Amino acid sequence: MGFVTARDGAEIFYKDWGSGPPVVLSHGWPLNSDSWEAQMLFLAEHGYRCVAHDRRGHGRSTQTYDGNEMDTYADDLAAVIEALDLHDVTLVGFSTGGGEVVRYIGRHGTRRVAALALVSAVPPFMLRTDDNPAGVPIEVFDEIRAASRADRSQAYRELADGPFFGNNRPGADVSEGTRAAFWRQGLQAGHRNALECIAAFSATDFRGDLASVDVPTLVIHGDDDQVVPFEVGGKASAALVEGATLKVYAGAPHGITDTHKVQLGEDLLAFLNSTIESEAANGHRRLHA
Repeated sequence: MGFVTARDGAEIFYKDWGSGPPVVLSHGWPLNSDSWEAQMLFLAEHGYRCVAHDRRGHGRSTQTYDGNEMDTYADDLAAVIEALDLHDVTLVGFSTGGGEVVRYIGRHGTRRVAALALVSAVPPFMLRTDDNPAGVPIEVFDEIRAASRADRSQAYRELADGPFFGNNRPGADVSEGTRAAFWRQGLQAGHRNALECIAAFSATDFRGDLASVDVPTLVIHGDDDQVVPFEVGGKASAALVEGATLKVYAGAPHGITDTHKVQLGEDLLAFLNSTIESEAANGHRRLHA
């Protein structure tokens, strides 16, 4: 564990587990790198170096007043990758983190990137607009903002108890511990940081960033995602990245990093292994720190 200093002086916390080809994981809103622990442990035990950071304003990173938008998030991610001198990285982004990793590619290219995985991710563009009529109405995000301002502790509690993990579906049985962990992580984020991040994940258009993706890409999404609807998120992103593989988790909710952690870990591992095998077959050498 350690900190990397961003260009504006913000301290970005990160975890660095294991050794081998590097995997960098970006978390969702309003969480932090703790939300990746199941996948980090599993992949590190299978020969990968797993790095996950707390987005600025979240977890243990600096709660800056400004910079709570995707360009800065992507530049902070670049600062972590460059400080650790990581090469041939597989970027994995969950929810808001999916936006962060594709914006990183849009701004910094794929010189250090070998592959990309998007998990329940917000790209290509969540917000309904004239040129994105299938998006989510702004009123939905305004309601999240209003609830956050009124009582964000309760708002996070209700999100965890309901749609995030699909605990509002008949027969659902998401543990109290899992739901409490979401609430705990959410309250570690700064109020302004988490509030402004709602606009960052909902109103940022990532279609141009996806056009820059030129590495093997895996898209994983639940078809009962009540937070980032499958048609708006995973299905649309996979259609915009040439050669992308789309894996649909039938009946799965948004928070599959917890509800489907075994399946997700195995799918990520298979993707990582296949990427390395493909590079070897093509005579490429995978470099890693």
